[in-house]
Amino acid sequence: MSTNHPEGNNAESEELRRFREQWKAEVQRSKQQGAPPPDTQAPPSTRQVAPTNGTIAGPSNPLVASEDTDTRALELYQAAVNAEDAGRHAEAARLYSQAFRLAPGLDSTMFGYTQEEKPPAGKHTISSVSATSPKLSSKVHGKKPSVGRASVDGIVGGMEAVKLSSATHVVHAHDHYAQLSSALAGILQSFPKSLEFLPEDENEPVPLELLPDELLIYVLCHLDATAIERFATVNRKARLVTLDSHIWRPFVQTIYRPPQIADDEDIEDLLERYGADYRRTYIEQPRVRLDGVYIAVNQYIRDGLSENVWVNVSHLITYHRYLRFYPTGQVISLLANEDQEPQSVINMLKPTLRMKGLYIGQWRLEGTTVHVTELMDPSVPDARYTFQMTLELRSRPVGRWNRLDFQEYESVAVSTGEAVALPLKKERPFWFSKVRSYA
Repeated sequence: MSTNHPEGNNAESEELRRFREQWKAEVQRSKQQGAPPPDTQAPPSTRQVAPTNGTIAGPSNPLVASEDTDTRALELYQAAVNAEDAGRHAEAARLYSQAFRLAPGLDSTMFGYTQEEKPPAGKHTISSVSATSPKLSSKVHGKKPSVGRASVDGIVGGMEAVKLSSATHVVHAHDHYAQLSSALAGILQSFPKSLEFLPEDENEPVPLELLPDELLIYVLCHLDATAIERFATVNRKARLVTLDSHIWRPFVQTIYRPPQIADDEDIEDLLERYGADYRRTYIEQPRVRLDGVYIAVNQYIRDGLSENVWVNVSHLITYHRYLRFYPTGQVISLLANEDQEPQSVINMLKPTLRMKGLYIGQWRLEGTTVHVTELMDPSVPDARYTFQMTLELRSRPVGRWNRLDFQEYESVAVSTGEAVALPLKKERPFWFSKVRSYA
């Protein structure tokens, strides 16, 4: 900043004197017309800051005494710009603070008027004065302009004119199908952009529409997958709400861990296969159901004895196989005859159970193949043989993973490890049955 000396005033440039005369003429003309005098400083169209060449303030000229503070603020602002570009952020923050303390309206001066705030013709700006100086600074800051006071007032006024209603929560369809499968995404493409819950009778209210979507999603997080998909069939908005990843993330994070996946496999790698879509992962990635029991109902015909040679007696034999899987990798296998109904057996199916036909072993899932190994009778710790199964996991319909088909059933000698295949002619597939409680 230039110092205030008398000889500096005598050395003022001709351009600055011409500017002062024009400004005085503007003030005089405004007073005659009854309008407020124009500001000395108008915001430039670019963020260009440069000190003027020559002294613009002094005690002998009170008309421009206020310009000394503004010029100092501009110099501080330019120094802050240079410091920020050089990476000296702490120094830049200090210089910015000093500049705005000197000139609180510096931001509107630096960043220009909007179209509605365009200054009147003939009005001079600080940048126009600086442009005539031989010591111009060519530094133009690259940041986006901040919003001026008039623009802020316009935004606030526009917001006040908006009527907000807490009774309507609109879901936009285009926000939900970015990472979905092509089939479901194609269906969502046909949905209207704005969706809401509508009453069956137009004269009736919809209490569910009063519930914010965030709270509705929180409620859905406490339901099981079957209930969530059932709710999704209510209408289009319900379908879109149930696609939220917050609902399906806990299912994936809880289920897909060893032995459901390999020990060296991570959930993040698993999600990449399905485009980071938790719902699609839960539906399409194979998983062994842990919330119930797989039951196989097997039947075969056995010839009986008859006292009459002219009569043939045949017996229909029915027996059940049960498989209950635990998240720890333990599995319970039970073979029971028709005298024991599934309703009575399922409640007893626990590791503490001891009965004929009960075996406890280990399981793991590889792709769609379930390996059940080391099946042993817990009541016979020194058994000579163990059993192992190889099952194929299937889903009917998609996403249920409710069927297990026998692939192999073998007897393994404990001493030698030799495996002998057992016949599977009478074995039928396992079908899943959900169990609410084992109490």
